[in-house]
Amino acid sequence: MAVIAHLSDTHIDDERSIVRTRTVMDYLEALPCDLDAIVVTGDIADHGLLAEYEQARELLRSRHPVLVCPGNHDDRAAFRQGLLGQPGSTAPINQVHRAAGFSIILCDSSIPGKDEGFIDDETLVWLEDVLAQSPGDVPVLIGFHHPPVLLHTPFVDSLRQFGEQRLAAVVDRHPQVAALLCGHAHTAATATFAGRPLVVAPGVVSTLRLPWEQYAHPADHVHLDLPPGLAFHVLDEAGILTTHYRSVAS
Repeated sequence: MAVIAHLSDTHIDDERSIVRTRTVMDYLEALPCDLDAIVVTGDIADHGLLAEYEQARELLRSRHPVLVCPGNHDDRAAFRQGLLGQPGSTAPINQVHRAAGFSIILCDSSIPGKDEGFIDDETLVWLEDVLAQSPGDVPVLIGFHHPPVLLHTPFVDSLRQFGEQRLAAVVDRHPQVAALLCGHAHTAATATFAGRPLVVAPGVVSTLRLPWEQYAHPADHVHLDLPPGLAFHVLDEAGILTTHYRSVAS
């Protein structure tokens, strides 16, 4: 059984975002057991600046394995340099983490210069190849930033991942895919995609106002005063995923 912490949308840029991210990471560091991974599904920085990634690199440092993928606020070259310690490049940032009893594949759904998401052909070919090399009896989680489904929140839905039928076709061919993880929406949510669970992490920096909450604040898309949140995914040997959500007060 694997236990994976899943957070998203830290939007590092100022003291407020730093404090909220530190609060979540301090909580995870204080846990009495070792996590199998911490997955951060994008929008690590708010403006895509090298200094923001250098700050994020310190904040996300952990005794647990930490895996990150970019979102629409991220800059690929600065992300690579400041967070991953790699040479700058604008190529998609795709990663694989193989552990005892499971694998996590992170795909880049960002489109440089745009807020909506799309997994390009290069990444889909790469994903297909990684899945083809993955044992059929080992559960796989696929993560990215943009939800590939409607969440029935108009603001987020206009910026979701498009071209999703291409991703669904890849997932359909690989039954070891247990679930898909994403962020972007700044709200804890679940859905179904390609017949698998799709789990959306809440936002660290803010929380989305749902359409039925916005009548008093029609121009405000997010709550800034609610505490940061995260998800814990429990993945058992049969590939069944159970998710728990937590809010973390400072």
